[in-house]
Amino acid sequence: MAKMVKKTIQSNWFQAIVYRLIRLYAATFRLTVENEDQWMRYVEQGGRVLLCVWHQQFFSAIRYFENYRPYAPGLMISRSADGDLIAGVASRTGWRPARGSSSKGGKTAMTEVIGYLKETGLAAHILDGPRGPIGKVKPGAVSIALAADAMIVPFYISADRAWYFNSWDKFFIPKPFARVTLRYDNMIRLQPPDTESEFEALRQKIETLMIKELKNTDI
Repeated sequence: MAKMVKKTIQSNWFQAIVYRLIRLYAATFRLTVENEDQWMRYVEQGGRVLLCVWHQQFFSAIRYFENYRPYAPGLMISRSADGDLIAGVASRTGWRPARGSSSKGGKTAMTEVIGYLKETGLAAHILDGPRGPIGKVKPGAVSIALAADAMIVPFYISADRAWYFNSWDKFFIPKPFARVTLRYDNMIRLQPPDTESEFEALRQKIETLMIKELKNTDI
């Protein structure tokens, strides 16, 4: 049974259906996008940007992020069964999945994302995925941004009505016709660290900035 489920998730027809359902569902959102122009201009002028988000919030951005298809951005996605589905959806929105995570294949995937970022100027990273802990910025985002000489741009999703799952990260999906806000924070330039403690300070800086934007948690 498990093999059958995995085969179904990996099939093109199933991933195509899920992709279309997400697009149709997200089309009901009354979406507002804030503070996008600054970093977009930077990319268009030859700069590089790594968009960063909590795992809890990425669903609501999937449909809108198809607007970045011309950049063919990179995105690190785990090699899990769930990752197979997410990678299938991401590729259909014009993003290039790099398969790996902190637990498996992470170094290879990071190298791919860095290459994509240098090539096109745009990539994204889920900071605490795929398994948490919630609100913990893993070192990958800092390493990718430094290696590609990219700005980090955090972004956050909020909704006036949403369902929250009983998952490790309180994953949420806005309810149909919810007012949803996609807000980009200001660009962050990281100065290359000389020591491990300086690297940790950079990681902690991003975590401290973004953790207050987690929704419906006690953190």
